[in-house]
Amino acid sequence: MNQIKTIPKTDSIKELEQFWDTHDLTDYEDQLEEVADTVFESKNTIRIDLDVDEAETIKRIALKKGIPYQILVKEWVLDKVRAA
Repeated sequence: MNQIKTIPKTDSIKELEQFWDTHDLTDYEDQLEEVADTVFESKNTIRIDLDVDEAETIKRIALKKGIPYQILVKEWVLDKVRAA
């Protein structure tokens, strides 16, 4: 195995994922540091309760547009927020 001696300095999650898929964390313990600040922030999720028919209608509209229904709902909500 081609062992890299230092942890890559990158913001690319994909690049870091590929690195750690092929390397053992214990080989790099001397290079690790604890951070107090949040490195990755999760997004705020809002739950919306819909009737089955309403949800199916949204899914059909999204399918016709060729996008995931979650993206469609987000677009609709953001359109209303921007118009407010």
